[in-house]
Amino acid sequence: MGILASEISDYELEHGKPLPSLNYSIVQANTVFELKPRYREQFRFVSEVNIEIAGRAMVPDIGIFPKMVADMANDSIVVQQMPLTTIEILSPLQALSELMGKANAYFQAGLKSCWIVLPEVSGIFVYAAPGHYTFFHDGETLSEPATGIEVLLAP
Repeated sequence: MGILASEISDYELEHGKPLPSLNYSIVQANTVFELKPRYREQFRFVSEVNIEIAGRAMVPDIGIFPKMVADMANDSIVVQQMPLTTIEILSPLQALSELMGKANAYFQAGLKSCWIVLPEVSGIFVYAAPGHYTFFHDGETLSEPATGIEVLLAP
């Protein structure tokens, strides 16, 4: 049985995804905090940005774009440029299949890679294409060939 519109929170209606949890928020902040200092000369890390895909806006938790200058005088509500990589974090009220569906839509639009972070098992699927992934977990070094990003996943 489907969820009735009255059961969907205002956040879900506005953002098109379930409410984030404390751990979700910690993972999102820690991911940007870990990547930005090491890769700021190569990439721009953007969280919660609207990206136009097939005529609709989709919002990755984190997008990794080629290095770009922020133009504070001219803002965009919906970005036309596809990121190189998206990072999606599974929230406790979300199905993994939902994030895999988002990843497939991103790939159809030209995405190079997609990370799906599973906080409950301290692991990350790094997809190079739909159905083609490597799973990394605590103590391993995540290596992402599309961008060359490498990061040790703390145990």
